[in-house]
Amino acid sequence: MSLFRMFRWRPKAKPGTGSSPKREGQSYRASGGGSRAADEARQAARSTWRRAGSAGQDDPSRRQAAGDFRPASREAREPVPGDGGGAAARKERANAATDNRAAAREPAPDSGGTAARETKKARRLRGRRWLWTAGLLCFAAGAAGLGAAAVWVRGLDISKLEHPLPEPSFVMDAGGKPVSQLSSSRIVPVPLGQIPLDLRNAVVAVEDRRFYDHAGFDVWSIGRALIRDLKAGALEEGGSTITQQLAKNLFLDSDKSFNRKFKELGYAIKINFAYSKDEILELYLNSIYFGEGRWGIEGAAQQYFGKSVQQLTLAESAVLAGLPKAPSLYSPVRHPDKALERRNLVLSLMKEQHFISAAAYDKAVAEPIALKPNNGESLKGRHPSYVDYVMDEAEKLYGFTEQQILTLGLRIHTAMDLKVQQAAEEVYRIDALFPQSPPDRLVQSGAVVLDQRTGGIRAIVGARGDQTYRGFNRATELKRQPGSSFKPLAVYGPALELGYTPESILYDGQLDISGYRPKDWDGQTRGQVSLREAVMRSWNIPAVWLLNEIGIDAGMNYVRKAGIALPSADRNLSLALGGLSEGVSPLQMAQAYGAIANEGVMQNAHAITKITTKDGLTLVEAKPQPTKLTEPVYAYTLTRLLQETVAQGTGIAAALSGRPAAGKTGTTQLPATAEFEAIGRNGAKDAWFVGFTPELTAAIWLGYDQTDKTHYLTTSGGAVPAQLFREIMTRALKDVPVTDFPVPEEVRRAMEEAQLRSPLGSDGRAPETGEPQERGGKPETHRPGWLRKKQDN
Repeated sequence: MSLFRMFRWRPKAKPGTGSSPKREGQSYRASGGGSRAADEARQAARSTWRRAGSAGQDDPSRRQAAGDFRPASREAREPVPGDGGGAAARKERANAATDNRAAAREPAPDSGGTAARETKKARRLRGRRWLWTAGLLCFAAGAAGLGAAAVWVRGLDISKLEHPLPEPSFVMDAGGKPVSQLSSSRIVPVPLGQIPLDLRNAVVAVEDRRFYDHAGFDVWSIGRALIRDLKAGALEEGGSTITQQLAKNLFLDSDKSFNRKFKELGYAIKINFAYSKDEILELYLNSIYFGEGRWGIEGAAQQYFGKSVQQLTLAESAVLAGLPKAPSLYSPVRHPDKALERRNLVLSLMKEQHFISAAAYDKAVAEPIALKPNNGESLKGRHPSYVDYVMDEAEKLYGFTEQQILTLGLRIHTAMDLKVQQAAEEVYRIDALFPQSPPDRLVQSGAVVLDQRTGGIRAIVGARGDQTYRGFNRATELKRQPGSSFKPLAVYGPALELGYTPESILYDGQLDISGYRPKDWDGQTRGQVSLREAVMRSWNIPAVWLLNEIGIDAGMNYVRKAGIALPSADRNLSLALGGLSEGVSPLQMAQAYGAIANEGVMQNAHAITKITTKDGLTLVEAKPQPTKLTEPVYAYTLTRLLQETVAQGTGIAAALSGRPAAGKTGTTQLPATAEFEAIGRNGAKDAWFVGFTPELTAAIWLGYDQTDKTHYLTTSGGAVPAQLFREIMTRALKDVPVTDFPVPEEVRRAMEEAQLRSPLGSDGRAPETGEPQERGGKPETHRPGWLRKKQDN
């Protein structure tokens, strides 16, 4: 029985009415003409009425069927005149009405359970409808969220991964060995196939054991990390997979925030769909940070173990695999104990995940961490002056861009002789060989050394002190007036071609040619001097006078044939003393003097011999085109004159012990302005020495980048630059067999003929004394036989 039925309100029966409600099975005593059969009929009718859904409906026919004989109006309740029923009839009707009302309030005994069950079923149906509605709403919201997330993930830009990792190029010396590395990146990429399997497995074991199973993110790892973060009240655990770490390294900042983690997850999902697992692992290993300034697995292998990644052992692989989590904490350089502990943990994880056997584990754990760093990237930044010129040459001559040079993994083969390059750099590090500099500015210098037989540049030093990437190269880019070092090119070379000899007499007195009044460096004149003496002592007046005699055009043509372009503004007599409007570089001077040393044949100076891919495919190759500067006989004569300049002239400081050398000094005076008037001839702006041996030619410049009244030279070309030449050549030619300058065949034959005809030596001097012989009481102006023939013709 329901609680409602137990506690519902029931009307109290009035005394004497006999109208109290009856329960099922209770005997019924008729009162006033009622009967049990009639009552049961009414009960059945009422049940039918309820099941028919009588709520709120008042159909008279239904009331009639249920035995409800209540009149519908007041008139129906009034006694009918002449009615024989009387009071007894009215009483019976009242009692019946009371029973009807009570019966109406109480459900039929046989239908109460059914109604309750039907009510519960309706409630369950309503609950299910709400659940279905809520589920559908949640599904729709989830689908919309997933759709929005998919659109967002699809819009993430991972194109950076499509480009191959920049691969450094290498500068190779003349012997084919790498001497410098060119790179725009800190990474040296390595294909996955060249990375040992043990190393790959070690990284997977310690960083992401379900790497090959998940879709870029690991739900279990994220959940575990989230619980720890909630306990800590901060983002301490990452829970990042290898794919997520790759995304973070390449696309995101390193801040710890939920926003960054959400983006990291999106990038990881997209990367996982776009790339295979092996591709992701390769990108990861080549881009992750391993400490000590090393990015990528190859750089780490070189940094810690001094070997290529392919050569790593299992124990070494485990050391490197343990670094990405905390490179500084687990660095074997700074914290060897923690590095060892971390390595052993990696090995244990590998054993646990069946990457290695127990025997391999025991062997690797027993090994100590033996560091052998040799800085695999130590070639980066080496020989900056030479490398800068190599890049310039690759761009200007062969059309490579800087980006291509730095990222395509080229092999740039050069003419560098590492021994010569190191000799020059060593000399330039010795401050005692240079004039003392004021505190605010360094006395600068530049030097070029080349092989005159090929034109290959063996060494370049473009500056003193610290150098910046692709900074100003004073050996190749500088343009300064060469002073007297220009005389052999502008005056004496063309004069020999025109018939002058070393013994030709030149004028050395007061000279005024159209207002141009040259002075000798000592302020004196000697009236007349031989060409030989004029070269040896670097007299200015004889050189200017001789240029005027042979014609300025002859001098300009010779200089141009030597590879030095001259504008029309240089067509004046100051050309004899190197007074140029634009100036020259040490590289230009070395190339020009190299032609003299190479029997009159000029080889174009060049650093690059060829450029290949890393696989050896030749992309470009230098094909020098030699040009003829002068005949071998004149080149040899000029060489002998320059030899005497070094042996006993202004270039004596450049003389080499036991080895032939030739060269010429050059010094330019300070400008004749009010700023330098007080200094006068006690200072200089530029100092040069250009010289050669049978093996090498070098040009050296010395001076300030900006000359002013507090920054000028107090030395000359015959002092510091000549000494620098001697120091460089002495180191560069150490252990090289001594040879003499080659003698042209024509000269050799003429010398042999002269020996047969005359008791004099082949150079016109007495064999014993070495002095010129006198005939008729006067010194003979001797012309060697080979020159005599040329002049007579």
